[in-house]
Amino acid sequence: MLEGLIKGLIDVALGGNNNDRDRDRDDNQPRDERSRSSWAEVVSGDQQDKEQKEEWQSEGSRFSNNKEEVEPWQDESSNHRRPRKEQYRPQQQDYESETFNTSNRPNKSDEDNNDGWQTVGKPSRQTHKVPKDNWQSYKRPSDEQEYSNEVEVGARIEPSHDELADLSRACEKLWDLDLNRLVPTKDYEIDCGEGKKVYQKEDMAQGSLFTWVSDDVFRKPTYARFLSLLDNYNPHQGSKEVVTSEEKQEQVSFIEEISRTAPIKYLHKLLASKGITSGSYQDFKRILTSLWFDLYSRGGTSGSSSAFEHVFVGEIKQTSEVSGFHNWLQFYLEEAKGRIDYQGYIFPRRRGEIPDSETQLLTIQFEWNGVLKSVSSTLVGVSPEFEIALYTLCFYAGEEDNHIQLGPYEVNIKCYRLGNRIGSVFPIADS
Repeated sequence: MLEGLIKGLIDVALGGNNNDRDRDRDDNQPRDERSRSSWAEVVSGDQQDKEQKEEWQSEGSRFSNNKEEVEPWQDESSNHRRPRKEQYRPQQQDYESETFNTSNRPNKSDEDNNDGWQTVGKPSRQTHKVPKDNWQSYKRPSDEQEYSNEVEVGARIEPSHDELADLSRACEKLWDLDLNRLVPTKDYEIDCGEGKKVYQKEDMAQGSLFTWVSDDVFRKPTYARFLSLLDNYNPHQGSKEVVTSEEKQEQVSFIEEISRTAPIKYLHKLLASKGITSGSYQDFKRILTSLWFDLYSRGGTSGSSSAFEHVFVGEIKQTSEVSGFHNWLQFYLEEAKGRIDYQGYIFPRRRGEIPDSETQLLTIQFEWNGVLKSVSSTLVGVSPEFEIALYTLCFYAGEEDNHIQLGPYEVNIKCYRLGNRIGSVFPIADS
């Protein structure tokens, strides 16, 4: 008994018996494994914050003190700077296999099949695939394309005398003809968060701008063909674009699809009546394709930009600023992939006009791939054909400032020209 007592005292003095040490080693093993961060942990947890701090560079994105957006050909101010993350270098993606965060509505099967995508930064939403089964078919030759039926609108697409004489009347008619415009809270939902001044650095949005968008939206033909174009571009200004034959087919197919809708049919009738284009609809479709997709020089590199890329996709300037990027669908997809950090809306010029979940003209601030867009305006929920028609009309029949009425919104469509090209065009909430 004495020997056992002595042995027990020795074990205690040495820190326990061998079995206890083995148990401690087993308990420590999972912690060791958890300390080796997986990819998912790196992009979603504290490890990500640590790595991002190491990646951030000393130079920053410039802020504009103006309420209106600063484009490359305007004067710029840079009184405020902030650190930025390393610029994102896009890789060609197989959109058939991508998963996006598109809804906060639970769906267990979607959680189990996310193909590795995970939203970073803001609180994540439920993930599921955006329906894109037919997107590859958009790359097929023209004789293998299938399009929607022509929209029957009858006399509605004939511009009136007032609409021919008044650009605002014509733009308001386009708004009425946008049969594919979405309904807030029915087709999608947004959370505007809190407001801020343009120069404020604080992030005033706890979550993402978009809460969810209905799957049915992505099955609309003009929406689906528009979305298929968004991965065709390198957003870094000055990078020469390489357009493949398949991408050219996507461009032509998109124009053909939207040409079957009421806004584009009306646009052609109006421009032809004013003598701006010919009466040939085929010629008109070729003009639209050239206007929006022909490449031109921006940032000193020929063939590096186009009207479509700048206005709808967005570009990152060498001075670490985002220019262009005025489309809500592009914003939604980039936000769902975790590439956009929504930081709140910009206070309206009119007191009391605070945006809510049903507002369809928003002025916001966000970071895209770590680069700041201090002020950006966009029409939310409008169809691709409406935006193409609206901006094309203002380019051909308007001025640099085009003060118009769109439904309940007083808007200035700002239109900058680069010779006979669209340099930039975007909406501004009128004061």
